[in-house]
Amino acid sequence: MNPGFRSPLVDLFRRGEAPRDAMLLAARGLLATRAQEQIALLVLLSDSADAEVAAQANATIERLPASTLADFLARPEATAEIRDFFARRGVMPGGKPVPTSADPMVDTDDLPQIPEGTEEEQAGVLANLPVADRLKLALKGTREQRAQLIRDSNRIVATAVLSSPKLTEAEVEAFCKMGNVSEDVLRTIATNRAWVKSYAIVLGLVRNAKTPAALSMQMLNRLTERDVKMLSVDRNVPEILRLAARRAMVKSKHG
Repeated sequence: MNPGFRSPLVDLFRRGEAPRDAMLLAARGLLATRAQEQIALLVLLSDSADAEVAAQANATIERLPASTLADFLARPEATAEIRDFFARRGVMPGGKPVPTSADPMVDTDDLPQIPEGTEEEQAGVLANLPVADRLKLALKGTREQRAQLIRDSNRIVATAVLSSPKLTEAEVEAFCKMGNVSEDVLRTIATNRAWVKSYAIVLGLVRNAKTPAALSMQMLNRLTERDVKMLSVDRNVPEILRLAARRAMVKSKHG
């Protein structure tokens, strides 16, 4: 069932790339912190090919308080697909539209406690936590924890960081400059329309050697002449991108 809502986390589930333990967490409503994303995942998983996941998602949906759900359906962020899904179950939007809210629809579990220590010590603790706990911290943890977990080897953990309601544009800009984030993270950032409105984010993506060259090439015409010139001699980016930058410089001179 298509919930009509996109986010890095929801898109990963839509593509069928989420591991089963993450699917079960989402089916319990515990993998997202915003109501819109929680409901979208529940709707998506309600007809999962995995019978246990589908049963859990439907059970969670049945437990949602009717009045709270009706209020959510009256919010601007409730998609037509989600409203139709619940209408077929006899749940209609509340009488009056209510403001957008970031509050979760389902209460999430408490966060795991991370002992104090150096950045290196904390990184070691995070790396050894179960995936479920890393997911919770990716979504609800601190800025420092997100900076560690964006580099997590587990794809869904890194993706969850990009769906955190606490994530700031400055953090996304910093992620673009990291040499040890995955190509998937950079691709997700590059295809997010809101984030690529930022020149600093676009520049960070283009200059990161791990950004897929096809995406970097598409963003090349967004750069200033000064940055294109620097890119044309940057040995840290793929050769195809350097050559494209040189051609852009020649074209600019003869344009």
